[in-house]
Amino acid sequence: MLFLIRRLALFLVLMASGLLQAQTRSIGFNTKTLEDIIGVKGTANTEERVFKFSFPRTDVPVTVDGWNMKPFMGITSWAAFRKGVEKESMVMGDLVLFEDEVNSVMSVALENGLSVTALHNHFFYDNPRVYFMHIGGDGAFQTFATAVKMTQDKIKEIRAANPQPVRGFPGPPLPAESSIDGQEVEKILGHSGQANSGMYKVVIGRRATMPCGCDAAKEMGVNSWAAFAGSQENAFVDGDFSVLESELQDVLKTLRSGGINIVAIHHHMTDEKPRYLFLHYWGKGPVTQLTKVLRSALDKTKHE
Repeated sequence: MLFLIRRLALFLVLMASGLLQAQTRSIGFNTKTLEDIIGVKGTANTEERVFKFSFPRTDVPVTVDGWNMKPFMGITSWAAFRKGVEKESMVMGDLVLFEDEVNSVMSVALENGLSVTALHNHFFYDNPRVYFMHIGGDGAFQTFATAVKMTQDKIKEIRAANPQPVRGFPGPPLPAESSIDGQEVEKILGHSGQANSGMYKVVIGRRATMPCGCDAAKEMGVNSWAAFAGSQENAFVDGDFSVLESELQDVLKTLRSGGINIVAIHHHMTDEKPRYLFLHYWGKGPVTQLTKVLRSALDKTKHE
């Protein structure tokens, strides 16, 4: 009997090894290496030569329009790998995140080799609010697998500290009345703005050509802007960066490293030339500090 058990165990090991070798040949890379790094089992699509990991969000109950959402209905993060052409691999994915997870997870992704390509909602009337952060990259398998694992570890860390999503950014309450020094903002940003009831806003135009051949610039919405409210030492800034695709990652990294939160990444137009993406942000802190971060981000772009 012991002999038969050992023979069966050996047969199963050999069969698993054979299946892995066949899968490696059909996909084009060793999928077990990725599974070992990420710590979960993946699924192979041999027709598309893709190996995909899924991470259902079952840790926090979500309702949409009062209905209890199941992971199958779109509350599942994923990351898919395939062999690259010019580089070792390509990865694409979509991370399901709550508001208090977005920016910490984004920083982990950006700091560990992933690109962040979009951030938006998929639902109305969701409770708690759910956001979807799209990721991608071309490079080394191990780098991307490690980065994906780190995003999932960061989510677990945040939820372990607060089982339910936090409703609000940290920091002291903001003043009800604003008293922003616009001259300081102008001096740092290098652009003039407008004052309104103690608030201050700067709008910086860019230029695009629309499908009709029409020129679109600052007043048509092709612009970046920053609006400040609060006091000099306790302010918030919200705004929008219009960026070329080639500028997006550097601007995201600069804003996040300076403590400014990203709240959306999407497009506003179609078929414009050059193509612009728009990222919306929100930051809290002293005016000087916030403005210097924005100035650094502007320096990563080709704004006029």
